Amino acid sequence: MASTAAAGAPPGPVAPKSRKSVTGTRKTVAALFLLPALVLLGALVVYPIGYSVVRSFYDQSGGGFAGFDNYEALFTDDGIRTALKNNVIWVVFAPTVATALGLIFAVLTERVRWGTAFKLVVFMPMAISMLAAGIIFRLVYDQDPDKGVANAVWVGVHDTFAEASAFPKAHPGRDSPLTAQGGSFVTKEPVRAGETVTLPLVGVAPDQMPGDAKPAAAPQADPGKITGTTWQDFTRGKGVGTLGAPDASELGYPGMRIEAVRDGKVVESTKAAADGTFTLSDKADGAQLRLPASNFREPYNGLDWLGPSLVTPAIIGSYIWMWAGFAMVLIAAGLAGMPRELLEAARVDGANEWQVFRRVTVPLLAPVLAVVAVTLMINVLKIFDLVFIIAPGSSQDDANVLALELYRKGFSEDQPGVASAISVFLLLLVIPVMWFNIRRLKREVRR
Repeated sequence: MASTAAAGAPPGPVAPKSRKSVTGTRKTVAALFLLPALVLLGALVVYPIGYSVVRSFYDQSGGGFAGFDNYEALFTDDGIRTALKNNVIWVVFAPTVATALGLIFAVLTERVRWGTAFKLVVFMPMAISMLAAGIIFRLVYDQDPDKGVANAVWVGVHDTFAEASAFPKAHPGRDSPLTAQGGSFVTKEPVRAGETVTLPLVGVAPDQMPGDAKPAAAPQADPGKITGTTWQDFTRGKGVGTLGAPDASELGYPGMRIEAVRDGKVVESTKAAADGTFTLSDKADGAQLRLPASNFREPYNGLDWLGPSLVTPAIIGSYIWMWAGFAMVLIAAGLAGMPRELLEAARVDGANEWQVFRRVTVPLLAPVLAVVAVTLMINVLKIFDLVFIIAPGSSQDDANVLALELYRKGFSEDQPGVASAISVFLLLLVIPVMWFNIRRLKREVRR
């Protein structure tokens, strides 16, 4: 009976078995596999960071303790202060503009057939290196409109509304009846009706003369009017030609503007014919003739993109050209996962496309936009390649950023202590941004 009762009794609790990892490996084996990666991480990341922190407290030779002197230089050295100011400009504008463009491209390309091809073209700059992009934009921003694409376009637009003069180098020669007045040339004496006037100039190269210029003609007197000629008073060869009078080989200045000025006011104006001759009515009697400065305006060569004032915005433009595609692809991925019923519901409720974009699309994409913007912020904090390559030596100080200043202090100016302080400062700037990004990513994973 006892054995039967024992057999019928419920089984006792079973001792839990030790759980093995999914792969069946022990912790020690896992640690051995991780050891090479940890060694590399320590050698390539942890040790350099630690060494830089320690080195930042020593002087230039590395033998004397400098305390916080190197960190004090971050806020007193003019070069570092300029670099810090430019880094602020980079962090504020570059990620913002690149993210905004990426958002616009991602939204608009959803509505067109060739959206995939457009995305491919916009993303393509990401396939090239910063070095190649810097060389490309160094050429794009060339001052010469015949070489630089940016100035070629800018000059073309400018010249559409304000054409440059054909005589930028013209000026009075010896024994000229003209005298300089600002950028203009004025006759020394007033002119009288019925008289002829000669306005000789020199300084225009023969191959630069307008194509419609004809041999200069001597003015013919006309009673009650003022007639004259303006021409290139120069003939090749020593002692050849008559000074102050048109010769057979000399060309007139077609289109040259002539103004009659009395008491500071223009009473009449005209333009010279192809042979340089011109005629004014008796309104000009007693006035002085003026060749205004507009006749001698230098050809417009565009903007000095790589000059001190525009070099930083110009380099930021090249960065945006490269990274707007990156932002577009990430935002487009977020857009593809967006619940479409919310957009349709907003449209059914009477919202127009702008309201749908502003009140529905952007708020739903806010996590993606934040990740893109923060990633670009981390990237621009360490920008170096584009600034080093695009900015010429004359304006590199004005385009300076912290990473470039670190390189210059460490290698060009032999100040490793200050360079280490800059590297530590850059690390401190990056850590909060990285922490924000990682925290946001963890929050997204929990959702």
